[in-house]
Amino acid sequence: MNDKYQRVRRAIYILAMIFSLTGLADAIYLTTQHLTGQSVRCAVVTGCSTVLASRYSSVAGIPTAAFGIVGYFTAFSLATLAFYGSVNAGRILRLVVAAMMAATVWLFYLQAVVIHAFCAWCLLSAAMTTLLVLLVLVERSASQRRSV
Repeated sequence: MNDKYQRVRRAIYILAMIFSLTGLADAIYLTTQHLTGQSVRCAVVTGCSTVLASRYSSVAGIPTAAFGIVGYFTAFSLATLAFYGSVNAGRILRLVVAAMMAATVWLFYLQAVVIHAFCAWCLLSAAMTTLLVLLVLVERSASQRRSV
């Protein structure tokens, strides 16, 4: 494998691991706050309480952020495996990140159009997912260029 491509690929997966862990910490915090009934403090925007108290903050009694825990943990695990050379893990990571982005777009829509409030912690999660999407797109592009 080309040395330059290998360095780029490994850097991409290291960043994917970092972004996944950041998203995981965020999702754990939100889930814990939800389950303990504690309010979430927002410094940047004032809509956290509105968003997190909305009917969209849980699905079938499960905090929405708990699904983020599963997604970010899966993304972290797959990025780690891909870093160590698993081609299949990189492919599956693309699918997981695409599903996470679809959920992110839906949740952002709910905040903007339905709830009319934004949660800074939710926006942090959206940013981490968006960064993961960009990383898998860059990796895919680099992979395709290498094979041409």
